[in-house]
Amino acid sequence: MKSMRIELQYDRDAVPPLHRGICESPALDREIIVGGQSVDGVETITSFVYGDSEAYESLLDDLETVLEYDITPSDDGFFLYLRRDLGPEGLSLLNALAQETVVVVPPIEIRSDRTIRLTVVGHPSALTAVVEEVPDGMGLDVRWVSQEIAVADASVSDRQAAALQAAWDVGFYEVPREGGIEAVAAELDCAVSTASELVRRGEANAVGRVLDSGP
Repeated sequence: MKSMRIELQYDRDAVPPLHRGICESPALDREIIVGGQSVDGVETITSFVYGDSEAYESLLDDLETVLEYDITPSDDGFFLYLRRDLGPEGLSLLNALAQETVVVVPPIEIRSDRTIRLTVVGHPSALTAVVEEVPDGMGLDVRWVSQEIAVADASVSDRQAAALQAAWDVGFYEVPREGGIEAVAAELDCAVSTASELVRRGEANAVGRVLDSGP
């Protein structure tokens, strides 16, 4: 068996409505799908969304494909239970991933840059079929391949990356330090506590990714 970490990117005119809403809303950052299944064209998932629940709920309410959902607020975002009709685009992607020996390993990361990141495990020939059968309107980038069964943690979020970039720009990482967390907050136009949390979580995710960056 092999493991393969892939990034799927939608063309601008092919992004599904819900994913497009995440890309376009400043109140939403990314969605991490932690489990789900598809039966007779209906997808049921549980996920954690980093962002404002009201902004996300407004997207759900505008979609006829949504059959049922439940939102539970939490720190940094909210937990989501969602059932929806996949439609032709969703079924095409599902069929590409549904090779005989392939398993999709959560988490699946829905990002605000029109990309989806996920890990798949299976026989080499089946993983090759996944790459070859990506639907029209999507590109695929293989980020790493392992001879062993391996998974990848979700990477630094867009908001965390922006906070780390702001910290770098104001000299937060200079020795001696040129700008404090107040300068980072001013650069991000947010509260000091928010800037501190974003930088701290971004640093933790970035360091963890470096120490375990895939085989």
